[in-house]
Amino acid sequence: MTEFAQARGHPGAELEAVRDARNYYDAIFNYFAPFLGKRVVEVGAGIGNFSRLLLARAPLSELTLIEPAEDLFPRLQQQFHGDARVTVINGHLERTADSLAPDSVVLVNVLEHCKDDEGLLRTIHRILPHGGTLLLFVPALPFLYGSFDKVVGHVRRYTKSSLTSVLKNAQFDIACLRYFNMPGIVAWFLAGRVLRVTSLRHSYVQHYDRWVMPWVSRLEKQWAPPIGQSLLAIARK
Repeated sequence: MTEFAQARGHPGAELEAVRDARNYYDAIFNYFAPFLGKRVVEVGAGIGNFSRLLLARAPLSELTLIEPAEDLFPRLQQQFHGDARVTVINGHLERTADSLAPDSVVLVNVLEHCKDDEGLLRTIHRILPHGGTLLLFVPALPFLYGSFDKVVGHVRRYTKSSLTSVLKNAQFDIACLRYFNMPGIVAWFLAGRVLRVTSLRHSYVQHYDRWVMPWVSRLEKQWAPPIGQSLLAIARK
């Protein structure tokens, strides 16, 4: 999995920009919550943006956080020091896979950094029990790939068909696959393809999260959009 570390680039800027995007993370969590179980592994936990929500809102007995980036790991470790439910590992999933027995594995904005995405998914499939769940969130639509994707080390953006293919090749059964955040397409296209920005301002993300995400999440919960900035998948072994 050395390809994962190399491809991931410098995700700190991406993670810092969205660290307080509560409505964004809440919307993702609401899809994942019924499938988490008690023992969860989060791959590519970063600085703990989604990890905090898992601990606050899900009745977990164990949360294992795996983060390969040397610069992000100390902050992740410090943040969850003293919580008996949490184990923090600096490294790659494949190196600790045999010691794990999760009910579910979570990846939020991680798989797109991995050159061998199918290889990572096969490792996840191996450590899950029969009926265990993969909870996956990735950037969508290759035509949106722009300056910021490149800076933070995104190898690709997915379509429904490309994500379906890699999940099926890794032997997963897909329970749910849907686009997420349709209005975000316009903002991402302007930022990455037109203006060619190389960083996201925390204040801009906060404004979008506060004024747009609440009504977007409510609408998309009732109506699956035909297209979106991201893709959300729930898949079972």
